[in-house]
Amino acid sequence: MSLEPIEERVLEEGRFIAERGATVREAAARFHVSKSTVHKDLVERLPRLAPALSACARRVLDRNKAERHLRGGEATMRKFACHKRERGAEAAGK
Repeated sequence: MSLEPIEERVLEEGRFIAERGATVREAAARFHVSKSTVHKDLVERLPRLAPALSACARRVLDRNKAERHLRGGEATMRKFACHKRERGAEAAGK
């Protein structure tokens, strides 16, 4: 059975996320498609092509969704720590 290019991409995305625990954003960058495309591929197309792989990828997606508020908080802390260092350097230079 020969797969269409889209079906091959869907399977590759599913394996990439399941094996690496990658985020949708990481998969989108790796496969040069949008986050929306990756999400549609994993939620709608992958279950029809490979139900077992879909279940593995779905667990990763669910875990990433549950943890995303933590990653966002860490990013915000890094952002403001950088601004604080910059302000301190400006004050020291005066």
